Amino acid sequence: MQHILVYADSLSWGIIPLTRQRLAFEARWPGVMETNLNAEGRNVRVHEDCLNGRRTVWEDPYKPGRNGLQGLAQRIEIHSPLALVILMLGTNDFQSMHPHNAWHSAQGIAALITAIRQAPIEPGMAVPPVLVAAPPPIRTPKGPIAGKFVGGDEKCADLAEAYREVADSLDCAFFDAATVTTSSQVDGVHLDADQHATLGEAMAKAAAPLL
Repeated sequence: MQHILVYADSLSWGIIPLTRQRLAFEARWPGVMETNLNAEGRNVRVHEDCLNGRRTVWEDPYKPGRNGLQGLAQRIEIHSPLALVILMLGTNDFQSMHPHNAWHSAQGIAALITAIRQAPIEPGMAVPPVLVAAPPPIRTPKGPIAGKFVGGDEKCADLAEAYREVADSLDCAFFDAATVTTSSQVDGVHLDADQHATLGEAMAKAAAPLL
């Protein structure tokens, strides 16, 4: 069996827009990806490490533990040997309390890739390949999270291109989620159930050649 780690935030955790509820595993895109890969005879298990509010490398001033760099190397240790690590972070870098743009987030992704490759895994275990996934751009934020993400739609401009450049420079695979889905039509930030299904199918196709 091959093991895949998805290191991400609430878009992958499966929060249901405008609620604090969560989609079932088989309805979240990591679960859809696992189902599709196994249907092709791949024999994989997807490990989700998806924390609401997680940034690439920055702290949340109101909630502890949202810096994605902290503890990442240990998570690689915990789940090794890994066949693949998928990074899909960045949306929370553009919350209203941060001044970051796409370049900043791309540098954060680069730092995460370095941490994955330098993780102290056991001797003989392979360093896993990394698939960088750019989340779909923030639309106009709506509902209770509107204040948290105000201005995010402008700050996240050109995120996919910035991520692609970093992925290419560090010899990582890249996938742009915006090629198959937008962000939620309900809150403008997360993913609706049908978008999880679409993204999961696309991510299975992107992951398969890397396994």
